[in-house]
Amino acid sequence: MESMEQLYSTYAQTVYKYLYSLTQNADLSEELTQETFFQAMKGIHNFRGDCKMSVWLCQIAKRAWYRELNKNKKMPSVSLEACDVPVSMGQQVEADILHKEDKLSLFRMLHQLDETTKEVMYLRLSGELSFAEIGEILEKSEAWARVTFYRGKQKMMKGSV
Repeated sequence: MESMEQLYSTYAQTVYKYLYSLTQNADLSEELTQETFFQAMKGIHNFRGDCKMSVWLCQIAKRAWYRELNKNKKMPSVSLEACDVPVSMGQQVEADILHKEDKLSLFRMLHQLDETTKEVMYLRLSGELSFAEIGEILEKSEAWARVTFYRGKQKMMKGSV
């Protein structure tokens, strides 16, 4: 079995990207990545080897995220101070608002997809993971991840979600 340092250096970025796709928060993703490897170190004897190490670690990460959600009993909220925009930004404010509205619209459509397609879309768009990484995490093929993403994109473009 690889040492924990090797495991961390090999898989930390994958776990972080996966968590970031779930949390949309860099600090929380970093914290949960650390928690994931701590839990992995404690439970390494439970790893049976019937899946890839990255898949096992992402499952631990997902459970850590669920624990965090249950602990808070809600999604993290943004403070009003974080929304303050200086008046001097002028037209940039309008562009930012339009961009935010487009982003909200996109995530509303994503939310209406079936769970599997939604997870693939989030991992690809927010986590910036490759199709190969997505297939590995979800224990499917790269081709499956590509097709699922394409079909989800087509549903969103047609407005049939």
